[in-house]
Amino acid sequence: MAQFFSIHPQNPQARLLKQAVSILHDGGVVVYPTDSCYALGCLLGNKDAMERIRTIRQVDEQHHFTLVCRDLAEISNYAKVDNSQYRLLKACTPGSYTFILQASREVPRRFQHPKRHTIGLRVPEHPVALALLAELDAPLLSSTLILPGDELPLNDAEEIRERLEHQVELIIDAGPCGIDMTSVIDLTGEAPVLIRAGKGDLAPFGIAHG
Repeated sequence: MAQFFSIHPQNPQARLLKQAVSILHDGGVVVYPTDSCYALGCLLGNKDAMERIRTIRQVDEQHHFTLVCRDLAEISNYAKVDNSQYRLLKACTPGSYTFILQASREVPRRFQHPKRHTIGLRVPEHPVALALLAELDAPLLSSTLILPGDELPLNDAEEIRERLEHQVELIIDAGPCGIDMTSVIDLTGEAPVLIRAGKGDLAPFGIAHG
């Protein structure tokens, strides 16, 4: 049975964040809010929890997990970032973007895309997510909370509890946070490539909506 924490969306309670981090260190899968929509998260090194997220989402090994980081410096630790990529990332983080980059050696191979050796990374602009990451002092391996058969991500904490209370260890309720997924931008080539149009503005990348 999942624990259920109601956390203030602007001033998250430190006591509850410490408990959430403890649950993550114990191998838990947590539901937490971001600036785009709710997400499932676990520790980067936790293979079992990652497989449980795959099972909840019913996705295969081609599915790109996202490494959710607290800042640009942390992104640079887990991805190979050149000067032009760095300038774009600096201009657009935090924000509702997921960036596809070449994974660094800090990322275990099983968490990378099996053929391209890439990883999705992002810095969310949400006080609860950023406070959780700061308390954790590490990134979260994450996936959007959209369940099989659904067209949109879940946005209501009570519905999340009804549907997932036996499959996750913690649900963090910070109120509705939206149903618009991030814009996914591939930065591994010479020019940015749009993978998915979402909440993040595409203008900084010189990409027009198709």
